[in-house]
Amino acid sequence: MKVPFNYLPQQFGDATPYLEEWRKLAASGEFTLGPFVESFEAKFASYVGARHCISTNNGTDALILALKAAGIGAGDEVITVVNTFYATVGAIVAVGAKPVFVDCDERFQMDAEKISPAVTPKTRAILPVHWAGASPDVNRILDLAEAHGLAVIEDACPAVGAYVDGKHAGTFGKLGAFSMHPLKPLNVMGDGGMTVTDDDALADWMRKYRNHGMTDRDHIDFWGVNMRLQPFQAIVGSRVLDTVADLVRLRNRNARQLDAGLRQLPEFVTVAERPARHVEAQQLYMACFKRRDQLLQFLIGRGIEAKVHYPVPLHLQKAAAALGYKRGDFPVAERQAEHLITLPAHQFITAEQIDYILENIREFYLGTQGLGKLEETITVGR
Repeated sequence: MKVPFNYLPQQFGDATPYLEEWRKLAASGEFTLGPFVESFEAKFASYVGARHCISTNNGTDALILALKAAGIGAGDEVITVVNTFYATVGAIVAVGAKPVFVDCDERFQMDAEKISPAVTPKTRAILPVHWAGASPDVNRILDLAEAHGLAVIEDACPAVGAYVDGKHAGTFGKLGAFSMHPLKPLNVMGDGGMTVTDDDALADWMRKYRNHGMTDRDHIDFWGVNMRLQPFQAIVGSRVLDTVADLVRLRNRNARQLDAGLRQLPEFVTVAERPARHVEAQQLYMACFKRRDQLLQFLIGRGIEAKVHYPVPLHLQKAAAALGYKRGDFPVAERQAEHLITLPAHQFITAEQIDYILENIREFYLGTQGLGKLEETITVGR
């Protein structure tokens, strides 16, 4: 049996649903911003519950746009979590600021209690990440930000469809950024991003900046850049947005089945807790495993496309050398990087494929004699 990580051929293999709108786009000639992009922005803002959505050509630019709108620049420090994807920190560096890392918790999320010791007179913002489609303790982070007089700019790039207490990820802080990379819950046939805010003045500035600072064809208010989302991708994103609630439901169904099976192996596997107040988008299903490297190769050899996100925390990357961190500074992230595996759990994975994943993990640790109790385990998870 094959269990693929990449589901894009299943999702986009038939482009027929998009053809009518693409034909309308071609006939309109509105290839730069225009009504297709504006319609998508309004739809996304409504979906997440934000006053404004400003689309961009990728999630990294959405983060850069949010940071620049908040006035973050040279000489400033921004606190973020050390186990995030490169783009989070690359965006901070791109605006001239210095990233300051804090450790993560056992849920792979920013440890809010590590924030205050990281604050200095140069700190301007906290940039929490809704890593893997789950959410950190955003309410605690907001309280800390208020106490220290800092802005909160959320990296919700992996988290379309995620909620805390009924409020959508990315809408808690002053600004939030989202990605439509092909392997995000809301995805397109290429790249795309969005920045959201409830602040009218910030929204007006961002709309201008992502389009060269233009107010109309003949005038600019300030020097900007081209961060525009392509209308072609806005059409794709708009249609996929209609399916997000269903795909998040299916991903969580798969996650529950994996949770139930893996929790029967507590001596070998650590499964993250899932707070009842949270709805996770399940962009990545991660757990920590003993003998990770051997298990990873075993699963791949059985046709299960497991991955690691990521084996080297950011503070140990060559790019971070000038920041002065060393091994041991962030023990939770370092430990997780040595043990975590990401298992396929997307919306196209079937219950039978989840069974197959669990059977192989159990066989790896217990041998074939350990398979007897598996059926009961899996039934509980469904």
